Amino acid sequence: MSALEVRNLTKDFVVRNGLKRSKLRAANDINFRLEPGKTIAIVGESGSGKSTVARMIAKLEKPSSGEILLDGATSATGGRALGAYRHQVQMVFQDPFASLNPFHSVGHHLERPLRLHGVTTGASETRERMHELLDRVNLTPADVFAAKKPHEMSGGQRQRVAIARALAPGARFLIADEPVSMLDVSIRLSVLNLLARLQREDDLGVLYITHDLATARHFSDEIIVMLRGNIVERGPSDQVILNPQHEYTRLLLAAAPDPGGQGRLRDEVRREVATSGRRRQAPGADRASSI
Repeated sequence: MSALEVRNLTKDFVVRNGLKRSKLRAANDINFRLEPGKTIAIVGESGSGKSTVARMIAKLEKPSSGEILLDGATSATGGRALGAYRHQVQMVFQDPFASLNPFHSVGHHLERPLRLHGVTTGASETRERMHELLDRVNLTPADVFAAKKPHEMSGGQRQRVAIARALAPGARFLIADEPVSMLDVSIRLSVLNLLARLQREDDLGVLYITHDLATARHFSDEIIVMLRGNIVERGPSDQVILNPQHEYTRLLLAAAPDPGGQGRLRDEVRREVATSGRRRQAPGADRASSI
């Protein structure tokens, strides 16, 4: 069955402090399987390792160990095979302004992947397909937006361009790394709803990276909670949100805005996490070790 799967994925970074070198484990033995039409949310605070996992799957970071499989076959790391992998697996980055070249038009950003991946041939077909992509992400009239530069659009519009660009090669799996965290609160839901609609229409598998459990529940089928590079809890979205088993998940929930006031719970859970973190440090996962 078609799927994007990671097995025992681990990433170590070398940290230099003067003449000393140490190893920092950013992701430790990560396993999950993403199928078409499904969304898995990886949730955690900054430094939890969730974006490192995303970058390894997008082939922007090389794993220290483990493997990434696409449709049951180990994915390639270079050459034409890597291009074929990226034809199927695309990434939507957190900051749409940084991910778009300010010197080029929207049309250029969409036409380039269409040509590079051989989706279209000839200027007329490429332009027609580019207009279809803009229509799909609700940027109309398409010819007007195709002529715009990134700075001439809002943050939400730029992120829609980034989503259209990710779809251009015909990707079956999208990695969305905090895709709405840089956007105004008023438009975050509309962008998530757009991703949900595109997922239904194209049967996309989506890996959603976020620190926000509320949007994870809204958008995903399964939630994976990461802490210091390790998976500490996972399960169906409603189960994780309504019946969290790990104290860190409870801390994330308690940290969400709560007009009813959960300050005591927040403080209690924070103390539990700090205590258990000292008590159950995983070798190599939570602290640097010399190499």
